[in-house]
Amino acid sequence: MHFRTSLLLFTLFVMTACGSAPLQQEACQQCKGYIAPPNERLEIVDMPIDFGPKRIALTKAYIKKHYGKTVDDITITPKIILLHYTAIDSLKGSYNTMKPETLRGGRKDIAKASALNVSVQFLVDKDGTVYRLMPETWMGRHVIGLNYSAIGVENVAKDAKHLTPAQVKANIALVKYLKAKYPTIEYLIGHHEYRRMESTPLWLEKDKGYRTVKYDPGREFMSKVREGVQMLYLKEPPKGQ
Repeated sequence: MHFRTSLLLFTLFVMTACGSAPLQQEACQQCKGYIAPPNERLEIVDMPIDFGPKRIALTKAYIKKHYGKTVDDITITPKIILLHYTAIDSLKGSYNTMKPETLRGGRKDIAKASALNVSVQFLVDKDGTVYRLMPETWMGRHVIGLNYSAIGVENVAKDAKHLTPAQVKANIALVKYLKAKYPTIEYLIGHHEYRRMESTPLWLEKDKGYRTVKYDPGREFMSKVREGVQMLYLKEPPKGQ
């Protein structure tokens, strides 16, 4: 595929390479000393979205407006892995939606909150290929209230019925990789479960009227992924909302 910028191969025990793309220079500093989980082999293809000074400035402004924090950079400490589906049934369409730095119409439900475009750290195609769109510990915009502690994973699919077994397998491997790399991660949640996190200290949204209804990726997908990573003892959202 012509837009692949580099290929990272995670072997049985040790990461063998880091991408050379400029966007990944910071992210690859985090790779040093990484030990892959046993019996896991995960390929990650770097496919950067546009994330220049304008998007960084918009992200800082979003953090200030919605989370009440004034920050020098957009680095986060991951506490949550949050799974989605794109509601777009193609890799190209899903990628192109997140590539621009600002929203491009069609998202009136979130446009009033900020012009910052949606983004996630990872995008998983139907065949299970995992693409990294931005540095893993830069804040993306993919979930209300939790972006400042969440790594987002989008799965290419029109709806829950179009999610594939290959995506389940890839998400399981990716969750294992992320938990091994970032021991601070405590939760694994689906986007449809995000409001149940309002009772936790990780919920930061200041605007009480800023909420949307979500259905992705659905109970069945989350159940399959959770079964595959049960040995990690990741928390589900609290009950009650």
